[in-house]
Amino acid sequence: MRKRQPRFLPVSRKEAARLRIDQFDIIIVSGDAYVDHPAFPTALIGRVLWEEGYSVGIIPQPDWKGRDDFLALGAPRLFFAVAPGNCDSMVNNYTPARKRRSKDVYSPGGKPRRPDRAALVYSDRLHALFPDVPIVLGGIEASLRRFAHYDYWSDRVRQSVLADSPAHLLVFGMGEQQLREIARRLAAGEKMGEMPPIPGTVEKVPLPDLDPERYPGLLEIPSYTAVREDKEAYARAFALHYREQNPLNGRPVMQRHPKCIIVQNPPAPPLPTPVLDAVYELPFTREAHPAYDQPVPALEPVRFSLTSHRGCFGGCSFCAITHHQGRIVQSRSIESLVREATRLASLRGFSGVITDVGGPTANMYGMGCARWQTAGACPDKRCSPACPSLSVSHSRQKELLARLRQVPGIRKVFIGSGIRHDLLVADSYSLLPDLCAHHVSGHLKLAPEHVSPHVTDLMGKPRADIFTAFVAAFEKIQEGKKKRQYILPYFMSGHPGCTVADMVALAEFMRDHGFRTEQVQDFTPTPMTASTCMYHTGLDPFSLEPVHVPRGREKAVQRALLQYWEPRNQPLVREGLLMAGRADLIGDGRKCLVPAVSAPGYRKGKGKVTRPAGRSPR
Repeated sequence: MRKRQPRFLPVSRKEAARLRIDQFDIIIVSGDAYVDHPAFPTALIGRVLWEEGYSVGIIPQPDWKGRDDFLALGAPRLFFAVAPGNCDSMVNNYTPARKRRSKDVYSPGGKPRRPDRAALVYSDRLHALFPDVPIVLGGIEASLRRFAHYDYWSDRVRQSVLADSPAHLLVFGMGEQQLREIARRLAAGEKMGEMPPIPGTVEKVPLPDLDPERYPGLLEIPSYTAVREDKEAYARAFALHYREQNPLNGRPVMQRHPKCIIVQNPPAPPLPTPVLDAVYELPFTREAHPAYDQPVPALEPVRFSLTSHRGCFGGCSFCAITHHQGRIVQSRSIESLVREATRLASLRGFSGVITDVGGPTANMYGMGCARWQTAGACPDKRCSPACPSLSVSHSRQKELLARLRQVPGIRKVFIGSGIRHDLLVADSYSLLPDLCAHHVSGHLKLAPEHVSPHVTDLMGKPRADIFTAFVAAFEKIQEGKKKRQYILPYFMSGHPGCTVADMVALAEFMRDHGFRTEQVQDFTPTPMTASTCMYHTGLDPFSLEPVHVPRGREKAVQRALLQYWEPRNQPLVREGLLMAGRADLIGDGRKCLVPAVSAPGYRKGKGKVTRPAGRSPR
C-alpha cells in the first residue's frame, strides 16, 4: 500500500511519530544535508521508495566520530542505504592541489561535516552498531569506486569500495530501479547473497563460492593485485570494463580481490520516459529541511531549475558520466516539464526565472541513436555528430523551450548547463538564434578545453576548428546588438597528453581570440575516468600507447599559462616559454605573453609565486 508523501521525509523520531512510524523500512545515511530537491540524490531516492509504499527515514550528515546520530532512528526493517553525497567525498573535501577545502556547499552554512571516504566510514559505523542489518552502498562515490581504482589523494590503487567495506551490495548508476527491486526482494523474505542478480548492482562473493552459471557470459578482468602492481594491467582492466557499460548487451564483469570476488552485473536499463517523468514530478518542496537554521549553499543555484534528461554520449575522457548515468540519453516529455514549470511558478520565492533546463549536456535533450533501443551504445567507439545513426536535431529542445516560455508566471527560461558546440554546428546552428534571443543571460558556457589536436583527441573533445566556426556564428548574431552576449569558454591545463608546448599554443589561441578565463580548470584525477587511467599508467587504455603526463612543477607551469596575463603568474609563464623554446613570446611585442621582467610587487618563492606581505590580491 502506497503511503501519502509527507512534506519532508522524516529525520527524527518525533517526525516519525507524527507519521505513525514505529520502525522505518529503509534508512538513508547521507553525506549531504537533507534538501528536498530532485537534484539531491537522497531526496530523489527517498521519495521514489516512499512512493513504492516503503517508509523512509534520513540521517543527514551524522557525526561520524560518535554513535548517537547513527542510533537516532533505530534499525530499519529492510536495509540501510549509504549515500555519501552529490559529490565524491575526496573531491568535495580537497582541492586539486590536495589541500583541504574550508567550505562544503552541501552543508548548512557551508561548514564541512562529512568524513573523508564517507562510504567506508558510514558503513563501518553502521555495521558495528547494527551487525545484522543489510547495508547497500550507492551514490556517485560508490558507483565510481566499484572496481579497483587509482586514488589521487593517497596516490595508490585502492580496492573496490565494496571489498573495503562491510556493506553487502553496491548500486551503481542512477539507482531508482535497483533500490526498488532490492526493497521488494527483502520485503518478500529473500536474503542478501541469495537474491538473483539485479542489473545495476555489484556483488561481493566469497572466494570459494563463485558460481559461474549464476552470471552468464562472465568476463574476468585483471585482479586487484595485478592492477596494483602492473600499470599495463590496470589500463587493460579499465578498457575491458569500460566496454561492458551497456545495459542491453553488457556482460557481468568480475575482479578478484584478496578476500573476495567483486562481480558487476550489467547496468540497469534506462528509465522509460513515463517513469522518468513520474520520478521528477514527485512532490519535492525544493527547500532544505526546516531543522536547519542556516541555508545550504548548493540549493540556491538549482532551486528553480528543471532536469530535462539524463545520460550523455559526449564521451569526455575526464568525465565519469559514462560510468554513472550512461551514454544513452533519457529525455522527459515536454508535457511533464511544462507541468513542473507550472508548479515552479506557484512556489514561494520564485521570481519568474527558471535558472536552467538541462542535464549533463544541456542540448542533448531529445537526441538519440537508432541503435540504442536494440543494441545500446557502441562499445568500441565514441558517439559522434558525424555518425549517420545519431540524430543531432534540436527540434524537440526548441519546442520544449518555446512551450516553457509560454507558461504563465514564467518571465525567463535560461540554460545554465554547459552545451556541446559541436552538436550546434552539426545541426546547422538551428538552436543558436533562439538560444541567444531567449536563453542566455549574458554568457554562454562552452567547454572546448583545448586546441591541440592530439590533446583534444585524448580528451574526447571536438577539435579547435569546430569551436572557431561556432564562435564566428555566435559573433555574427551579436552584430548590431546594444546589449551583446559573450562566450564563456572553459579550458583545462595538466591533462594527460598535454605538454608545455601545447599550453603555449592554447595561450596564443586565447590571446588571438580575446579570451581571458577567470576560473582555471587544472585536471584532477577522479575515480573511474579514462583520463585518470592515463594519469596513473601513462598509457592510453584503448591503444596502450604511451601518453605524456604532466606532474609537479610542469603542472604548475601549465596552470599559470592559462592565465598568462596575471602578474603573479609571470615567473612561471616565462619559465614555461623557455621550456617550450618560445622565448619569442617574452618581451614587449604585440604578440608577447609576458614582459622580460616580472611586474613589480611580485617575487618568486620556492616552487610557487608568492605575494609580499601587506599586498592585497586584485
